Amino acid sequence: MQVSNANNVKIYNLSAGKSLPEWLTDRQRRKLQNKDDDIRRRLELIQDFEMPSVSNCVKISPDGQFICSAGTYKPRFRCYDVHELCLKFERGLDAEVVNFQYLSEDYSKVCFLQDDRYVEFHTQFGRLFRMRIPKYGRDLSYYPPSCDMYFVGVSSEIYRINLEKGRFMKPLETSGVEFNCCEFNPTNYVFGCGSKSGHFECWDPRSRTRSGILDVATSKFVEEYDINTVPEISAMKFRSDGLTVALGTSTGHVLLYDLRAMKPFLVKDHNYELPIKSIDFQDGQDLVLSMDTKILKMWNRNNGKHLTAIEPGVNLNQLCTYPDSGLLFLANEAPKILTYFIPSIGPAPRWCSSLDGMTEELEEKEENTVYDDYKFVTRTELEELGLGHLIGTNLLRAVMHGFFIDIRLYHKAKSIADPFAFDKYRKSKVREKIEEERTSRVKLKKLPNVNRELAQKLMEEDEAQKANPRKRENKAVNSILKDDRFSAMFNNPDFQIDPESEEYRLINPVMSKLDKARKKRNEKDALRKQFKEVEGEDELEGRPSDDEDSSSDDERTWTEEVKQQHRKLQREKKAEEQNRRMEERKQARLFEIKDGEELGVKRDSNKKKEAKKSLADRLRIAEEDGVTRAEGSLGNREMTFSLKKEKKVSTAVQQRNLHQSERRKLKRAAGSLLEKPKTKFWMGKKVK
Repeated sequence: MQVSNANNVKIYNLSAGKSLPEWLTDRQRRKLQNKDDDIRRRLELIQDFEMPSVSNCVKISPDGQFICSAGTYKPRFRCYDVHELCLKFERGLDAEVVNFQYLSEDYSKVCFLQDDRYVEFHTQFGRLFRMRIPKYGRDLSYYPPSCDMYFVGVSSEIYRINLEKGRFMKPLETSGVEFNCCEFNPTNYVFGCGSKSGHFECWDPRSRTRSGILDVATSKFVEEYDINTVPEISAMKFRSDGLTVALGTSTGHVLLYDLRAMKPFLVKDHNYELPIKSIDFQDGQDLVLSMDTKILKMWNRNNGKHLTAIEPGVNLNQLCTYPDSGLLFLANEAPKILTYFIPSIGPAPRWCSSLDGMTEELEEKEENTVYDDYKFVTRTELEELGLGHLIGTNLLRAVMHGFFIDIRLYHKAKSIADPFAFDKYRKSKVREKIEEERTSRVKLKKLPNVNRELAQKLMEEDEAQKANPRKRENKAVNSILKDDRFSAMFNNPDFQIDPESEEYRLINPVMSKLDKARKKRNEKDALRKQFKEVEGEDELEGRPSDDEDSSSDDERTWTEEVKQQHRKLQREKKAEEQNRRMEERKQARLFEIKDGEELGVKRDSNKKKEAKKSLADRLRIAEEDGVTRAEGSLGNREMTFSLKKEKKVSTAVQQRNLHQSERRKLKRAAGSLLEKPKTKFWMGKKVK
């Protein structure tokens, strides 16, 4: 059983723990319980309270003795007896169940609305009758006085089936297009249904006429919450007083209406923009329970004040509350049907009254918090303790800017790194004790040992303000000197101000205002000692007196001083960086030869191209050159030569070549014999 404390409200998760497979025998289950502590210590309120994969809906019978659930896969219906705390029976269905409704006080008569347009009626022995509605249904509700079943869905008509006559009745014609939910008012039996277009319609089942219509889309909350789409009514619930109705929208809002008014008296935003799945009222604590696919929220019905919330981490489908108790059941997209017990909203039911005793015992026990045995350390503190090598191991848990470490390991490392730490701590405690005992004696005006200059400045400023009551009093100065929360700043050496630090230099112009004010006061005191005030002379008109003089000029110029100090720091940083670079250049640097490179050997630019060629091409080129070179490091070089064999030329070939060259010299061209005769012209005409 897991316990959470959301908003100081204890929530007990009764379905937490491992679940055992269905195919295990009793002997195998007992073996697992003996071996595994988690299985042995788990709390199973109802045995096998789960579905194979998904639970779509869960409801409690009107007599409170049976809990029925429908889920998949395969589609099935299960009934649990609360007095036996186990499964009573299980039935297989032909299609997945959208919703179901009890027709009697127990499980003996049940009506199922399935996702294939079929409606099934079951009794104790099984399925009694099966029929089909014209359109796909989304919700159903039962009207006991006339034994009528009402169905809403993907249609503008509300279908009615009379169970006494066994036939369809004339449907109710509405102004909507599609409807998502419907319910009868438990007090006056007014039938309400919510449409996809944001309309909430109320019908009188006696006269079968519409008694009123409410347009949620035109409400002011659409503009207030900046909703760009038409809010659909995805869930609804009537309160037992007969006058209040809660409407859940597809935008994640819950609207509480009085049936006599056109405007909601309260709007609750889930802040997740997910459709509301289920709504329920808890009249004992005057609460509203609203659930979307992610979270279940509990809040006050009158002012909307948040009480607590449950976020299990899986998608939720339907909410079911046990009447007049703090027990909740949640159908979800997981095998287990989630079970929660909240003692603050109600007691446990009679059939599981032992829960009250268990929760009281758990509340009486004082359990240590999760981090009582751990110490938070930063990375620098970890390096000082010599434990930097533990980063990344399971001995440290990274949180924000540091790590959590086991307190025992921390004490051991602290004693090794600083063996005299305890002696220092003991001496500091003794010193503090002595100082506390001295407080009863007569105290002189004495400056503290830590931050003496700052304390002196603040004390002088305080005295100056007391001496000049007309001057505006600086409350911040008084609070620092007199407030106990700042006492450690003047007692603990860890809070010593470092004037050379960058942070102090940036805020120094602000702090220098106190120094300037002190200098001005000293100058005025010196002038008062040298000169005497003339009586009877009025002050010059338009000139303020010395008492009314203020540091307005300082207030105008301190920002400029901050900017100048910032620029000075930047220049100092640049100068330090340049000096560091110059020192690095002056220092001797060592270089290491790269792998594959040879000292004193120049690399040819074409070597990369040759390296890309295949081995056969490189061997062929080497053979054509006739010289094969192999270079090594300095003092280890080789060079091998392979000379080509000279070709022997026969004398006959030489004589033939000589003869051909002589013939080429004596040969006369015959081109002139083959030339065409030139054309002759006379007096501009062509002649033969």
